[in-house]
Amino acid sequence: MGKFDGVLLVSDFDDTLYGADMTVAPVNREAIRFFVSEGGTFTIATGRAHPTFAPHARIVPINAPVILSNGSALYDFDRDEMVYETFLPDRAREDLQQVARDIPEIGFEAYHHDDIYIYQPNAVTRRHLLRAGMDAAEVPIAAMPLPWSKVILQQKNDVLRRTQQYMLQRWGEEYEVIFSNAVLLELTRKGSNKGGMVDYLVQYLGIDPKKVYCVGDNQNDIPMLARSAIPFAPSNCAQEVKDWGAQILCSCQEGCLAQIIQQLDRIY
Repeated sequence: MGKFDGVLLVSDFDDTLYGADMTVAPVNREAIRFFVSEGGTFTIATGRAHPTFAPHARIVPINAPVILSNGSALYDFDRDEMVYETFLPDRAREDLQQVARDIPEIGFEAYHHDDIYIYQPNAVTRRHLLRAGMDAAEVPIAAMPLPWSKVILQQKNDVLRRTQQYMLQRWGEEYEVIFSNAVLLELTRKGSNKGGMVDYLVQYLGIDPKKVYCVGDNQNDIPMLARSAIPFAPSNCAQEVKDWGAQILCSCQEGCLAQIIQQLDRIY
């Protein structure tokens, strides 16, 4: 028995736990170890897909399935098995061909199982793949195999905001179209977001929803912050998260996870 029995803490990965220097702050690592040792359940909810997160699956003590692909997948790394997964409708390939015709600057990555296919890679694409340490195949959209777990649209922020509006106006009933940072626009099946998968995980684990705490830094984290007993965000978060009303902590690299666990230590 521990003081955090029955408490679930879910953290975004990039720029919340994993810093721009591609490390986890030691104070965060130690705090998570303490949280888990006292019976807490800790996991990650990331926009990264299985192949891009798998190298980091042991970076801190994680003792529950991980939410991947911006809420499209739930993967148990201890058992090395997929718990639950959703896919974009097959029509996404045709819809993205239309997007590419009408917004010719756009580029994207499409995720098919553990393979990544890219269309019109740009500087954002290259930086993103380099940070993830992944290779991708550049092929015409029509030749990309289905199904896709998610797509990441990539360009300058103004182009992506225009793309988001374009897609939601035409196909808002089909897709989640949400930013994971200023130059990455995530496309998943409607209802497949971090909040929905937190709900699924809570049921899967038998956790009391009132004992769920989430932290994230960007627009794609807001659906899970809405499920959090106290919604947390690092100080480096997007302005949209601040405006939404999350409790702002120190930055990712200064140890925002440690601050959360200090608060939970006082609560429990």
